[in-house]
Amino acid sequence: MSKFLTLWLEAPLQSWGCDSRFDARNTLDFPTKSGIFGLLLAASGESGSQEKLLAALADAPLTVVLFDDKGGTLRDFHMIGSGYDEKDPWQKLLTPKKSDGSKAVGGGTKLTYRWYLQDRVFAAILELEDTLAAKFSEALVHPVFDLYLGRKCCVPSDLIFRGCFDSEAEALREIRKIAQGKKRNPCTLIRETPDLHRPDVRFLCDVPLRFGVHKLYRERAVCEEPFPEPST
Repeated sequence: MSKFLTLWLEAPLQSWGCDSRFDARNTLDFPTKSGIFGLLLAASGESGSQEKLLAALADAPLTVVLFDDKGGTLRDFHMIGSGYDEKDPWQKLLTPKKSDGSKAVGGGTKLTYRWYLQDRVFAAILELEDTLAAKFSEALVHPVFDLYLGRKCCVPSDLIFRGCFDSEAEALREIRKIAQGKKRNPCTLIRETPDLHRPDVRFLCDVPLRFGVHKLYRERAVCEEPFPEPST
């Protein structure tokens, strides 16, 4: 039997990378499956590649709720690998090096740009079998590692775990109730779809098959649907 794990994702900054690499780290305009899974594994204290656990999670349906209040986007400028004292053996370990261990050209300093969503709120519903739902529900109440929304600087400003329900309809009602208390209006659902020929389909390479040093992902297809009206 399935349960519907319900999350509230609110923070001054969020960043949900999907296809960014190297110097430019973009963000999608809604949470990714890899980001949600990373949050759950951090809560439960899982580390390393976690291929077996990720295989059990990979096909779990994820629904993301968008709200009609649009925050801004922030571009942050970073310098990586500069300012270390090479006379200090500990700081020298942090200096970027080439694959053979020798000093990089220019000392290894790199310029990077990172994008963040500002003042945004999302909700997420993840359909899981009972055992996994219970595992992550407990973990979110008593997390092992710090929880963040996409990157470590994206600290949540409200409780993430909002219940585990028997149906998606119950989870959506809870989200609507929370939103009303915060004077926010849910407007759109991002759902996974098997119909790859829909004109509005989007392909995201955000299903993690392996975390750790050698990460591996596969694609999924998503589409937008209107948030359902409350039943009478």
